Amino acid sequence: MTASTAPRQVDPAEDAHREELAFLAAYDDGPRPPGWRLTPRAVVTYVTGSGGDALALPKGVAADGVPSRLVISPKFVGERALVERSVITLAGERGLLLVGEPGTAKSMLSELLAAAVSGSSQLVVQGTAGTTEDQLRYGWNYALLLAEGPSPRALVPSPVFTAMRTGGVVRVEEVTRCLPEVQDALVSILSDRRIAVPELSGTDGATVHAAPGFTVIATANLRDRGVSEMSAALKRRFNFESVGPIGDLASEIALVRRQASAALDRVKAPFAVDDVVLEALVTAFRDLRNGVSEEGWAVERPSTVMSTAEAVSVATSLGLAGTYFPGDRDPLSLLPGHLLGVVRKDDPGDAARLLGYWDGAVRRRAESGSRTWRRMWELRDVLDD
Repeated sequence: MTASTAPRQVDPAEDAHREELAFLAAYDDGPRPPGWRLTPRAVVTYVTGSGGDALALPKGVAADGVPSRLVISPKFVGERALVERSVITLAGERGLLLVGEPGTAKSMLSELLAAAVSGSSQLVVQGTAGTTEDQLRYGWNYALLLAEGPSPRALVPSPVFTAMRTGGVVRVEEVTRCLPEVQDALVSILSDRRIAVPELSGTDGATVHAAPGFTVIATANLRDRGVSEMSAALKRRFNFESVGPIGDLASEIALVRRQASAALDRVKAPFAVDDVVLEALVTAFRDLRNGVSEEGWAVERPSTVMSTAEAVSVATSLGLAGTYFPGDRDPLSLLPGHLLGVVRKDDPGDAARLLGYWDGAVRRRAESGSRTWRRMWELRDVLDD
């Protein structure tokens, strides 16, 4: 078994949706920015889906291994206008910065865009306090460096270096977690569109110029705003787009079901969490995230971010419990314990806020006659453990 055929927990977007990307490349022959695999319109369709409609290849157009008709699945739940603005930013070869609360699918959107535009989402720099300037520029294979001195063979390109050379999209995750001197290196890269290698002075590799199509997609958490504040110079080199939580309850439930089902499918487990449990799960997350219930009742928000990504994790856990411990307990009875585990990640005091939510919104729903929320109210003792 080779590395390319070995089982993976998660496929990159370009592999997971290979058929859709190939179909869209043949489907839309409109104008494409230099270096792009798809047209801007096709990129938006790839990210947001075809609305359940099967698209058909134009007459006379055929491609090996590509179906003549295909429904493009929605992959990002959010405003289409946000996706369109992001695509236009990239078409202008300008940096795109996706900002928002944790768990709002910023990284997923950046991966989808990179896969559709350049065919690869795997040129990534993960921003941390330990990220160095070399990870944005280049490093060296020190064994070769000592053996033969500076040479193109001894140079180790960074993801940014590779993207510039190939005209690809590079992703910089959590840019505000990078130290200021690392962010400053990104300023010069976005301004000059080249990386100089002084050690190779006098050779063809002394300067790498950005090929057409090169651009940067960065992400930043609003919770990390004070970690390493971006300089005004760096901000000017990005177009900012805010990625918010999913606004519609039904859309969020559908996304949680889809993502949890996919996670369980990877371990060959069926997704047996019914819609009643999913609705209770997502409703509780939305109430605690927004600080107000669906009915308009005030809810004290925990300090933990009650993100959709966390809701997917809980739904997956409920599904796994049903698979590996069948018949032990119904999924709804497990929900309070999982919610407690989520809310007290950052602050143990958030457990009291969750208990307050039970004594408020959950109790009022139970008193209104809802069977589901009456059962949830009966499980209140779980939160006192």
